[in-house]
Amino acid sequence: MLRFFIIFSVLLIGLFTLEILQPAEKYFILPFTSMIADISVWLVQIFDDDVIATGNVIRDSVSGFGVRIERGCNGLEAVIILFSAIFAFPAPMKHKFIGFVIGFFAIQLLNLVRIISLYYLGQWNYAAFEWFHLYLWQALIILDAMVVWLIWLRTLPAPGKQGTHAVS
Repeated sequence: MLRFFIIFSVLLIGLFTLEILQPAEKYFILPFTSMIADISVWLVQIFDDDVIATGNVIRDSVSGFGVRIERGCNGLEAVIILFSAIFAFPAPMKHKFIGFVIGFFAIQLLNLVRIISLYYLGQWNYAAFEWFHLYLWQALIILDAMVVWLIWLRTLPAPGKQGTHAVS
């Protein structure tokens, strides 16, 4: 347990430190966040042609209302937490990669729901937007990472049952 906590802490601190560095911001965070905005707009345009994306901003072209997807709103912090938890846990590397990839997409899918719901909430009621944005959705995205990790733990093979046979 101590080994897990140490590795988890080192990964978490290292990845969060890396995330705030300018090169990571310029070459990974901003393009990724713009891609999230583009995917959100693509999904919204199935029902609403008035939405456009400009960089990390999703805007209604008629009313002018928009939401900006900032650092912390792109789901990457939850992904970092999930990555740290999965790769700190003693498990076969194959299971770690599979769990992380599935978890990454689970977090990003929920984050798309979050962004789209906040886009519509903000047009309807700004006070509701603020409450959902600051309190409910932040917690749900982190909770999603934790639930994915717990589900991943349940799918791991039992220790000693990975192709080994007892000798009599």
